[in-house]
Amino acid sequence: VPPPAPFLSSLYPCLEFQNDFYRSCIRRSSPQPPPNLAWRPESLYSGERAGGYLSLSKVVPFSHYAGTLLLLLAGVACLRGIGRWTNPQYRQFITILEATHRNQSSENKRQLAKYNFDFRSWPVDFHWEEPSSRKESRGGPSRRGVALLRPEPLHRGTADTLLNRVKKLPCQITSYLVAHTLGRRMLYPGSVYLLQKALMPVLLQGQARLVEECNGRRAKLLACDGNEIDTMFVDRRGTAEPQGQKLVICCEGNAGFYEVGCISTPLEAGYSVLGWNHPGFAGSTGVPFPQNEANAMDVVVQFAIHRLGFQPQDIIIYAWSIGGFTATWAAMSYPDVSAVILDASFDDLVPLALKVMPDSWRGLVTRTVRQHLNLNNAEQLCRYLGPVLLIRRTKDEIITTTVPEDIMSNRGNDLLLKLLQHRYPRVMAEEGLQVVRQWLEASSQLEEASIYSRWEVEEDWCLSVLRSYQAEHGPDFPWSVGEDMSADGRRQLALFLARKHLHNFEATHCTPLPAQNFQMPWHL
Repeated sequence: VPPPAPFLSSLYPCLEFQNDFYRSCIRRSSPQPPPNLAWRPESLYSGERAGGYLSLSKVVPFSHYAGTLLLLLAGVACLRGIGRWTNPQYRQFITILEATHRNQSSENKRQLAKYNFDFRSWPVDFHWEEPSSRKESRGGPSRRGVALLRPEPLHRGTADTLLNRVKKLPCQITSYLVAHTLGRRMLYPGSVYLLQKALMPVLLQGQARLVEECNGRRAKLLACDGNEIDTMFVDRRGTAEPQGQKLVICCEGNAGFYEVGCISTPLEAGYSVLGWNHPGFAGSTGVPFPQNEANAMDVVVQFAIHRLGFQPQDIIIYAWSIGGFTATWAAMSYPDVSAVILDASFDDLVPLALKVMPDSWRGLVTRTVRQHLNLNNAEQLCRYLGPVLLIRRTKDEIITTTVPEDIMSNRGNDLLLKLLQHRYPRVMAEEGLQVVRQWLEASSQLEEASIYSRWEVEEDWCLSVLRSYQAEHGPDFPWSVGEDMSADGRRQLALFLARKHLHNFEATHCTPLPAQNFQMPWHL
């Protein structure tokens, strides 16, 4: 548009304004390169941001920091390598470690035990398939794991259709997530990494004491699920003490380690001892779920029989607290073991889990325990036919469902009742069950003796009745003794059997059991 004449502008002042408006419209309509899209060489170095995307101005400093950090780490690794190479003790350790991997002789193992290092580098001492009987038989454990008692379905009689499976799927997913996150860590706090790091100085000190003072021998066992189990064996067979010929396999609690656990009780009593750590505890790998626990216990028993040379009749299973699950599983799976001693243990996990969780979570807690954390100690113990001793803590604050002072809420009572009802169902009828409950309710030894004497229990008569029945019918349970007996006779037998199977210990849950309280179970 040509510019207007000066005189026209003076005559028509609005014309200049319109002309400017037309020029702006033409500029807007003419094609212009879009902003920030034209390539400029200086943009590579100016650090400008185009279109909101990250440019090299922010990437370059980050790469500088990352490169500096990598160089520092590489320098530290080089310095550590040089320090180790120039250290004669470390070179000697590497020589012994390589020699042990090639030849696992007793001398190499003895030399290797002098050093404390990452247990992952320790050579495997025993494999779950090593016994020749395992290779030839088809009934042994597979790589999936050993056999466990499966819980009964929560709802009997319901058809397992596709629609029911779809309906159960959300609950099953929730139970799985709860068990593998919160549940497992609450049940086995010893598997938490931070707790292990806090206890590491104490564990190392306890391990050194077992090796140096007790001549303990450390070994790594490979279970059928691939987990590596850390064990410690103290051999007392060369001593003059007769109990040294017996091996006590110790099963620790949910935060117990063999370095500082219940292994000290049979050691002080003079027995040979084999301790092991749960999967995921200290040197053991894996996660402590019931299947992994049973797999670990299986390879421990196999190690005791086939490598250490103990007969099943010379093995005693001793457990504290949650270790009762693996102890009862071993007793069920190896019925020839000499005896089972359960200290501060329980019958079933569900009542104890409901105790610490909100009441509104009852259905979720029950389903989660039954499907993923089913510690059914009583059910497994009832399948063992040998001698059993239960030790009840009278001030136990862990396995009581109400308060420690309420001794009748101790789940050790239910473990005893279920065992006696399975073995002696006629004796533990209404009269026998009632009098045993009265005896369990006694809070002191004086009250126990009072109830025992009130019913005038004749121990010689009870022994003669039981021995005559065993001689006639054999040792297999359940027994029908007491079927043709008076109510007073059943009461006497029930009290006699309860007193022989359960001993009280006036202490809290975590108090170490004195050696004088470690006694062999009663048997006919």
